[in-house]
Amino acid sequence: MPILIAGTVTVAPEQRDAALRAGRPHMEATRAQRGCIHYQWGADPLEPGRIYVYEEWESQEALTAHFAGPHYRNMRECIGAHGLISAEVSKFRVNLQEPVYDETGTPRADFFSEAADS
Repeated sequence: MPILIAGTVTVAPEQRDAALRAGRPHMEATRAQRGCIHYQWGADPLEPGRIYVYEEWESQEALTAHFAGPHYRNMRECIGAHGLISAEVSKFRVNLQEPVYDETGTPRADFFSEAADS
């Protein structure tokens, strides 16, 4: 079952861009890890210091391996060295995935396949 990681990390505003530049090698290495589907850390254009974290992993085993490996540890150290203020990051197990837009191009908040199965 896929796992999503999503949240925010806040660093000293004057250090945010440097933190992302310094973290780039760790992000690239993580993207090459087995089981990593997406791994993105990006600057919030409206909040100085805020970094959005988005990750997608194939399985709990892949995420466990990431947490035990050097790329996770190196990224934590990198962010910590740039004035870490806070981190609010959550994990989510994904048991159903559908496109936002249905076949007519209409955005849907409901899970339309569940309605069809009922």
